[in-house]
Parts: sequence; structure tokens; C-alpha cells
Amino acid sequence: MAGKRLSNDIRALRFAAGEMTQADLGKRVGLTRQTIAAIEAGKYSPTLECAFRIADVFEKTLDEVFRWEDAGQSPDN
Repeated sequence: MAGKRLSNDIRALRFAAGEMTQADLGKRVGLTRQTIAAIEAGKYSPTLECAFRIADVFEKTLDEVFRWEDAGQSPDN
């Protein structure tokens, strides 16, 4: 899928959930803080299982947390 990248709303969801830290989220889903930071920044794509775990923490569906975007599109669009 040339021209597409995985984007997410994890940072916004963490702050909406009482300013949850990356470390707190990591503990809840079985990942390190560094891995959560990399996923959040779009530098690492989580496994499908981890993506579902992250969505579950926020009581959201997968597509409410993660989405495909055109590579040239900014994360805020």
C-alpha cells in the first residue's frame, strides 16, 4: 500500500482518560513505554492483538483509534 501510513489517536485518548501516561497504557496492554511512544508517533505498527488491546483500554473500536491515511496527510487532518 504505497502512499499510506497507519495513524492513531492514542495521545488524545490518553489525555481524555485522565492524562494517562504512556507507561500506564503500556502496563495495561503488556508493552513498554517506549513501544507505546513509537506506536503513538507512527514509527512502529502494533500487532493486531496489541491494537485491539489498546482500543479496549479506551473502550473504543479499532477504527476509532487507528486509521489509514495518505502519507502526505498530517496527523491532525
